[in-house]
Amino acid sequence: MVPAVEVLAARTGRLPLSERLTGTVRATGEVAIYPQATGSIAEVLVQNGSRVARGDVLVRIRSVGTGAQVDQARSGLVVAQAAEREAAAILEQYESQYDRYASLGERGLVAADTVATLRSQVQAARASLSRARAEVAQARGLMGERADVQAQTTVRAPIAGRVGQRNAEVGMRVDPQTPLFTIGRLETVRVEVPVSQDLLPTLAKGQRVEIVVPGRAAPLTAEVSRISPFLDNASYTAEVEIDVPNTDGTLVPGMFVSVDVFHGQTADATLVPVSALFTHPTTGERGVYVASASPPAVTAPVEGEATAGVISDPIDVTFRPVEILGEGRGVAGVDGVREGEWVVVVGQHLLAEQTAATAPRARPRAIAWNRVLELQRLQRDDLLESFMDRQQRLGLGADTEGA
Repeated sequence: MVPAVEVLAARTGRLPLSERLTGTVRATGEVAIYPQATGSIAEVLVQNGSRVARGDVLVRIRSVGTGAQVDQARSGLVVAQAAEREAAAILEQYESQYDRYASLGERGLVAADTVATLRSQVQAARASLSRARAEVAQARGLMGERADVQAQTTVRAPIAGRVGQRNAEVGMRVDPQTPLFTIGRLETVRVEVPVSQDLLPTLAKGQRVEIVVPGRAAPLTAEVSRISPFLDNASYTAEVEIDVPNTDGTLVPGMFVSVDVFHGQTADATLVPVSALFTHPTTGERGVYVASASPPAVTAPVEGEATAGVISDPIDVTFRPVEILGEGRGVAGVDGVREGEWVVVVGQHLLAEQTAATAPRARPRAIAWNRVLELQRLQRDDLLESFMDRQQRLGLGADTEGA
């Protein structure tokens, strides 16, 4: 029985030079929230996922004595201000007396000793007022300090964003080393990628990257946003940052993702999908199965469509060893195949099982390049086997219909 296989036409092009790295997703402006006060939590006003504006209250802490200390400082400020007013009044009284007696003294109507005594009293009153004013300033500073301490019992959002990693419950005792929340903006996230010193010279701001997200079929395309000019002393890596729009919430802070960084292209070469490469079980040679002639009645499907062409009549195929010039992004550059030749991309093992006495024969059906590349991204051996089995069943069904 002649097996059904999937084929496509080799093309000429360039292989992108890329490196696959691992990155970590971070929220934009991501910041951990710690309390400044020590005490027990009296109230928690936000939950995981809550949206907050800058300055919104997150937590209130009950700190023993803070209220009483503020009241005490306020009372001390009132007393100091009263003493200042009293000292100012006494100074005004003494200055008025001194001015009057000094005028009389100049005309010889008052003894000089009396004028000198009043001058001393004015100087003492001025010193008392200065001391009272200093005490007011001291009391006001203490009042502000204790008000700040009381304000620290209210934890506010330093930025606008989303709340996560909640570690705050009513009654829980906290101190300045206790993390309460993490806040960050998720509409745009930052992917941080450590890059070795060897790769660093090949990277530049603006280079294209593709981010492979678990559970997402197609990678996200972005650009290198920033490159740190410093290497970490321990790992000898520099940090590359990539800003990525995240309006659909695909990227979650803390997630690990694969990042393909593109930094150039190879020279022109004949390209085939890596799934076309096959190690022959008899000779151990690496190569591809090539149709001996242009397959009759094979119509290449439209790129972008998932459907394949119609299964053709049987034709001869030949295993042809090739030299692999390079691989990248599911595509291999090879020497030994010409542009436009039809190569088998699915079903090679069925051809290898045919007897060596005659040339292998196959019933080809064309498949689009983008479909093959998509399958290579989505699957590993199990999905390929499932796909090949399905195609084989389709081929058997066509045989039955032809019979």
